[in-house]
Amino acid sequence: MRIAVLGAGSLGTIVGAYLAAGGIDVELIDAYQEHVDTLNQVGAKVIGTTEFQAKVKAITPENKSGKYDLVLLLTKQLYNDSVLEELLPFLNEDSVVCSLQNGIPEQKVASIVGEERVIAGSVEFGATFIEPGVSKLTTDYTQFKEYTFQIGELNGETTARIQRIKSVLDLVGGTHISDNLVGTKWSKLLINNAFSGLSAALNGEYGDILDHDMGIVSAVHIADETIKVGHANGVTFAKMGGFDLESLELTSEHDVPERIQTFRVVMEPSRLLRASMLQDLEKKRKTEIDYINGVVPQMAEGTGISTPFNDLVIAQIKFAEESQTVPNFDTNIKAFEKLLSIPQNK
Repeated sequence: MRIAVLGAGSLGTIVGAYLAAGGIDVELIDAYQEHVDTLNQVGAKVIGTTEFQAKVKAITPENKSGKYDLVLLLTKQLYNDSVLEELLPFLNEDSVVCSLQNGIPEQKVASIVGEERVIAGSVEFGATFIEPGVSKLTTDYTQFKEYTFQIGELNGETTARIQRIKSVLDLVGGTHISDNLVGTKWSKLLINNAFSGLSAALNGEYGDILDHDMGIVSAVHIADETIKVGHANGVTFAKMGGFDLESLELTSEHDVPERIQTFRVVMEPSRLLRASMLQDLEKKRKTEIDYINGVVPQMAEGTGISTPFNDLVIAQIKFAEESQTVPNFDTNIKAFEKLLSIPQNK
């Protein structure tokens, strides 16, 4: 099986390193020339909660050749139109594109490469790009090896090809097949909304949110809005790491203290994560906010569900994009404190 890791950033570098070390024919594809050169010269280095290095083959997008049996799609959704159109000549009829992007991109991916080629997945670990050739694993290593990916067919079937792809991805870490792909993606969206969104909006690691009274309460409300909007759209949230995310829904404000305690336990292994959107803001790049927190107000239209906490995250990140600044925690948390002073209808 010939594999392409399309988008060899923080996550893709780690995935490619483990696949290459496992003897897989894999190419890491990334537009960052210095990163590609370093990967080819010295290999992919993983630091953080583990130390690991592997020899890899890396190319820039214009140097793709031949056909790929499996493409692990890890680019940002912002670039899907161009990235996927350029990929088409390098796919066989039975090639598979596994969408491992944030948000819920499968419909868009399928509209370009064909629905029969698409399987979807969820990345369940975090990483930070440090420098060319080096990526930092920020998830606890034991958890990383146990819960690395969830993947699934769009129709929920457990097929021969999904089993084959699982066996390959198991070389990276624990890969679980989901029969509720939509629920899997919404569950990942919930975590991204509550923690990646706040990490970017407040300029902090997940641990900063967990440790701050207003930060963690805001995360609870963001999760609640996501669950309510998902349910209104017929979504049954899949468990992540064995945890039932639907149990985070609020029936009243009296539930908040218990939800805080739950989040602090469940998210503790991820406290070192920094949102990729925050890294984008630091580099003065556009973020994927419209495809992460932005999904919630978009899908809430016509449901009567209000989404003030997700709306505030979106507003703060868009302001940072437009002003090309990095958010200030102390300044932005005050807006959440003000919002929390307004009674919430649950």
